[in-house]
Amino acid sequence: MAFTLPELGYAYDALEPHIDARTMEIHHTKHHNGYTNKLNAAIDGTDLDGKSIEDILTGLDMTNGAVRNNGGGFYNHSLFWKVIAPEDRGRLSGPLKDAIDAAFGSKDGFAEAFAKAAGTRFGSGWAWLCKHDGGKVEICSTPNQDNPLMPGVGCGGTPILGIDVWEHAYYLNYQNRRPDYVKAFIDIINWNEVERRYEAS
Repeated sequence: MAFTLPELGYAYDALEPHIDARTMEIHHTKHHNGYTNKLNAAIDGTDLDGKSIEDILTGLDMTNGAVRNNGGGFYNHSLFWKVIAPEDRGRLSGPLKDAIDAAFGSKDGFAEAFAKAAGTRFGSGWAWLCKHDGGKVEICSTPNQDNPLMPGVGCGGTPILGIDVWEHAYYLNYQNRRPDYVKAFIDIINWNEVERRYEAS
């Protein structure tokens, strides 16, 4: 069964002024849609056809560039749209708050560490908050469309929050000011969704 481009769940302009409508539209309809179509082409007729994206990535042959790049792009963006929201974002609480406090000292400590990981990723890539077995959380970053589900990449564990730091995610509005984009992203984190992912993983 072919993968399909997921809907955002909100309008392209709903995240303004944090992320502008034109960037959201291009990012979703061009970039994410492109990864989706190319992933389907790469797995068509192979033993990966019919598997979940999580199963594809955790068992990935890392030399398979088409599936690595496009499978990563499909998964990463599918998570990205869900962990930001225009409203009803909730607040950091419960076991996730306890895990973040244990790892980073506070929500502010988390924000500083997350911004550093996103800001220091050279070139294109992602920064992640991942959950490990036992509930511990860790921040890391990965290049290109790699993610921590892939063998030997990043901090391992399950990604529960991710920020896209490819220039296509922010350049129309922020140009080379990646730190400003990262700060804006942190302001619109959908903590309800991140907490749901923490508890489900």
